[in-house]
Amino acid sequence: MVAQAWTLFPWLSLRKNLGYGPRQAGRKNVETTVDDLVTATGLAGFDQSLPRELSGGMRQRGAIAQVLANRPPVLLLDEPFGALDAQTRLRMHEWFRSLLAERPTTVVLVTHDVDEALLLGDRVGMLSARPCRVVDSVDVNLGDQRGRDTLSDPAFVQLKAEVLGRVLSA
Repeated sequence: MVAQAWTLFPWLSLRKNLGYGPRQAGRKNVETTVDDLVTATGLAGFDQSLPRELSGGMRQRGAIAQVLANRPPVLLLDEPFGALDAQTRLRMHEWFRSLLAERPTTVVLVTHDVDEALLLGDRVGMLSARPCRVVDSVDVNLGDQRGRDTLSDPAFVQLKAEVLGRVLSA
């Protein structure tokens, strides 16, 4: 699970953070796994840095890589990009989509941001207020190459309006 706030151990370098779980599980080839994730997350050159020496976006990429190092069958994300500024958030969305293209993983993303849900999701579930339950869902058929240009695509704008309408009527 990747939470809203990064969850790296502050006293360990990024490299040691990424290798911690696999080492505890007794996995082999931990260094190869760490090298692959450092490259895939665009953090090459920062692997010896402590979390406090990294930007917010770098910390979140590190937190996601830390979880992926454990090879989870399902990746749970709870508002992982919520604390980032708009520019960094869009870059993180594009980076995350490319990472998942290389490393297919089932992802459950919790977000309040409709744009984020439509950019990252294949299916969007809408939840009610208390008691929380799924009240509606919609398939996202916008192709696999979603990024910042998608935000102005007429199909995206129409789907966003549909989702917002459903949320407001729930």
